[in-house]
Amino acid sequence: MNTKLENYTAGIKRILITKEEIDIAIQNAGKEIDAIYDGRPILLVSILKGAFVFMADLCRAVTVPCEIGFMCAKSYYSGTSSSGIVKITMDLDQDISQYHVIIVEDIIDTGRTLNDIVKMLKTRNPLSLRVITLLDKPSRRVVNFTADISLFTIPDHFVIGYGLDCGEQYRNLPYIAEYDNGKDKTSC
Repeated sequence: MNTKLENYTAGIKRILITKEEIDIAIQNAGKEIDAIYDGRPILLVSILKGAFVFMADLCRAVTVPCEIGFMCAKSYYSGTSSSGIVKITMDLDQDISQYHVIIVEDIIDTGRTLNDIVKMLKTRNPLSLRVITLLDKPSRRVVNFTADISLFTIPDHFVIGYGLDCGEQYRNLPYIAEYDNGKDKTSC
């Protein structure tokens, strides 16, 4: 094995959720969204960067008409813990007042980011607003926030893969893994 690949895979402690489990959960979520909206168009809003992989698969799993939009909100500036400050760095282009909006998030940890985004988007008067998250980590919640649809609930581990990163690495893994920071406690 080449050294770069060995270093890359050395960050994987263990796989928590397989690609197959993710695929099944997304297909089920697509059916649930189809049932909720029953042909009414939706706007899927991906919170970048982490949710882009999840949204790509989710939008292919729904059959109701859908458009997509993107927002970027940061609360993890470095390391593995939240800074506690949520900053919107890219906002939606769409006027959402004529849309049923579904915020697509990769992981809900403290809940601060989604709580702030939901409050902001509600002031724009969407027809409806829901949140779907790939991963929910309720043990870390510091605000009262619950997603409408959560595909997986996980323990308090720093996770990578399927769009989630550590220092911009590992987003391309097709599964969710626990990150192993045993070698370097200062990085993620």
